Amino acid sequence: QVQAVESGGGLAQSGDSLRLSCAASGRTFSGYAMGWFRRAPGKEREFVGGISWDGAYTRYAESVKGRFTISRDNAKNTVYLQMNSLKPEDTAVYYCARAATTWVMTTEPMYTYWGQGTQVTVSS
Repeated sequence: QVQAVESGGGLAQSGDSLRLSCAASGRTFSGYAMGWFRRAPGKEREFVGGISWDGAYTRYAESVKGRFTISRDNAKNTVYLQMNSLKPEDTAVYYCARAATTWVMTTEPMYTYWGQGTQVTVSS
């Protein structure tokens, strides 16, 4: 069993930065890709970005490309989402998840373990 716990969410103003962390416990973390998703009010959950098992490859949604950066520390079983130049439309509950594969996938069914989410609210 793998558990993931997100932290670092909160209130921010437009243009601010926040860094989310996702601490995973359980036997298998380092051998799998990790992803970040978000659900904005009234919208479906969407892919934000992901990182391969070794951290060598990342992929981002167009809406966050150039502003968000994903990294991971396998020694700490932790993945990070650095969010810069935040916009009000980034307001959402952010979830981390462990993929079923070593490579980054963009669809929810390819992720097997999910955190509970952390709220990010960006005001203008």
